[in-house]
Amino acid sequence: MSSAIDITGLHKRYGHRTAVHDLDLHVRPGTIYGLIGPNGAGKTTTLRTLVDIIRPTSGQVRVLGEDPRHGGARLRRRIGFVPGELRLEGRVTGHRMLSFYSETSGPVSRAYTAELAERLGVDLSRPVRSLSKGNKQKIGLIQAFMHRPELLILDEPTSGLDPLVQREFLTMVREAREAGQTVLLSSHVLSEIQQTADEVAVLAAGRIVAQGDVASLRLGSVRRVRVALDAQDPDALHRRFTGIPGVTELEVAAHGEALHLTATVEGGIDPFVKALAQETVRDLTIEEPDLEESVLRLYGPAARTEGGAR
Repeated sequence: MSSAIDITGLHKRYGHRTAVHDLDLHVRPGTIYGLIGPNGAGKTTTLRTLVDIIRPTSGQVRVLGEDPRHGGARLRRRIGFVPGELRLEGRVTGHRMLSFYSETSGPVSRAYTAELAERLGVDLSRPVRSLSKGNKQKIGLIQAFMHRPELLILDEPTSGLDPLVQREFLTMVREAREAGQTVLLSSHVLSEIQQTADEVAVLAAGRIVAQGDVASLRLGSVRRVRVALDAQDPDALHRRFTGIPGVTELEVAAHGEALHLTATVEGGIDPFVKALAQETVRDLTIEEPDLEESVLRLYGPAARTEGGAR
């Protein structure tokens, strides 16, 4: 098997609206592949075709060497899936629900299930309907991982999780790769993909607008910067930073005894930092902008969402 996932010319229409346009995607076995894009980019539509929840209008899809439309339960047992809109209800406890899932997904180690629950911090003795959104999401993750499937397909898997649990989840994803499993991870959180993925595709308006290894793409090259400085002359400060390549949306304002500078920096940040070094820095915050803004800034009009695909 040369690819764990092969998508060729995938096209999906809902009435007059096209959600995915002639998409090609190939995921190598034993790797983490990130599928990233703004909400409405077509990520969920693409992932649902892989588990035969929806069927393509045209194109070819093969998962673990099989057509999802014909693989049936035998193929599904080889996959761990977390849907983008996980809904878990019922009076049963987490233990009972996972026991039910284990009957359909194949052999499951109770010890491993308990280990996953401990790592994610969820009480499986409580009724599922009484759990918070985040704890329901944890049960969804456990059911995907607990049978150690060949392929994990995870659609926005950290939704509702606190930062510490998100970090533990990313560790679980890396461990899965080390064990030889393949992971297709869909997210609109740029940092998740940067920390884990071997390769990534940027999806927008149902099309792939960039694809390759994480290092080769410019996904992390746009930053928002906020700085508080012990400086006296706002006009001089503004002039100094205006000439730096890649600095846009520059604003300088006085707040008390300090000057506050905000800017967007695209590309290398070293010239910006060297300009800052000429002043006394009281505070510095660097953050990634909204993903949709990043995609539009980096990849232009081709990335603009058309019609609200999912």
